[in-house]
Amino acid sequence: MKPSKANLPLQTTSLILGFAVWGILSSLISFIKGDISLTAQQLTLVTAVPVVLGSILRVPFGYWTNRFGARNMFFVSFVLLLIPVFYISRASTFADLILGGLFLGIAGATFSVGVTSLPKYYPREKHGLVNGIYGLGNLGSAISTFFAPLLAEKFGWQTTVRFYMILLVILALANFLIGDRKEAKLKTSLIVQIKGIYRNEKLWLLCLFYFITFGSFVAFTVFLPHHLVDTFGISKVSAGLRTAGFVTLATFMRPIGGWLADRINPFRILTFVFAGLTAGGILLAFSPSIVLFTVGCLLIGFCAGVGNGTVFKLVPLYFSKQSGIANGLISALGGLGGFFPPLMLTSLYAITGQYAIGFMALAMAAICSLLLVLYLYWQDKVKLAEQIISSTSQAILVTNKSGIIINVNPAFTEITGYTAEMAIGQKPGILKSGRHDREFYDRLWGQLKETGAWNGKIWNKKHNGNIYLQMLTINGIKNDVGEISYFVGVFQEIEATSYPDGQPAKIRMA
Repeated sequence: MKPSKANLPLQTTSLILGFAVWGILSSLISFIKGDISLTAQQLTLVTAVPVVLGSILRVPFGYWTNRFGARNMFFVSFVLLLIPVFYISRASTFADLILGGLFLGIAGATFSVGVTSLPKYYPREKHGLVNGIYGLGNLGSAISTFFAPLLAEKFGWQTTVRFYMILLVILALANFLIGDRKEAKLKTSLIVQIKGIYRNEKLWLLCLFYFITFGSFVAFTVFLPHHLVDTFGISKVSAGLRTAGFVTLATFMRPIGGWLADRINPFRILTFVFAGLTAGGILLAFSPSIVLFTVGCLLIGFCAGVGNGTVFKLVPLYFSKQSGIANGLISALGGLGGFFPPLMLTSLYAITGQYAIGFMALAMAAICSLLLVLYLYWQDKVKLAEQIISSTSQAILVTNKSGIIINVNPAFTEITGYTAEMAIGQKPGILKSGRHDREFYDRLWGQLKETGAWNGKIWNKKHNGNIYLQMLTINGIKNDVGEISYFVGVFQEIEATSYPDGQPAKIRMA
């Protein structure tokens, strides 16, 4: 499908508005609590509750985008959002804020629309960059935290909330008029798509990685404005500016993370991401001065942004046929990753009088994710090696240093007649033809021990008893300390008229 020039900028702009609306309450909570009495727990719940529906709805939003297209999804979402935004502008109680905030979650769910729609228009090698650019929509949170307090000081928070309604109408019309009406649709049922992916361990590991990276982004966006004012005594506007800086850094690192993942193994990038999140969490856990606190937050913002872009490079690679539901599920878990930490931090603060344990929990979760990334990286390399061995036309036989066969490929079976089950656990002696004396094998192994390699012609015997001549290359594979751990034999049959053992054969090269 050819990309329309309007698709990427229109959907990215739509996501910017979605995130701006999603962050209304956290951006203005310092002003709202002046008119509506809220306890510390209620205040945290008000700012966190939009994340709930915004996360849960990402699963069906990804599915519906494949069914109805991005144009319809953005249009309907922005029209529906007019109701909770207007309701919040007239809120006078804690219950009003919770009810209105819950339905603000529709704005957060729009994230699934673009990550499902846009990859349809671009080749796979550009998916990381495209999803990263779309992820710039996170800037909506920065715009809210920067401009909403300034507008609230001049016009009041209720009027500021109503300004968002104007933007919703404008973007709803833009999507209706400019959005792609011919986007490719996928009509596979939701149940069929879920059945196709739910047993894949990579899905749940990507969910965890996004839970940590995007969850850190959302949690700090929600948590910082109030925390900076209460802990460090800075002004509401200054707290908004610092939070906007965090959001901006994380947002601009997202396309860079996607771009890097198009060029470097994504698992290598995630290794550095989770190492950085670990360091940032440990730094914040020691209740530093505002300068070191800022450094820790910026490190987390940097790593979270790069990680967000990298994770969504991996989704279309593993789930090209179920991208809608996979994107929805992974982004839903990421959103929920932003819901629980603020509540946990507030509860821990009420018990201990500090946030250290909560920040250390982030560090521990990042370390666990780092270990899982290393596991996936290793598994990917092993799978690649297995695919190379399996698809090679030459026969391959792998033994340990004791000469016990531990792996063979299909070409080995085709030439020798020995299946993997027959060969593994045996020694290569099962192939001996009897045509070579002990001195021949002593020279072969002597050269292997001396140089780590041997190459030449050798008579061997197939499973059916026929003798054949093969061109064999053996190489020793060394470990990190320079000792040979494995031997790999690669051979091809030199086509010959085969006779039972003991009779001559007329040789010609294949």
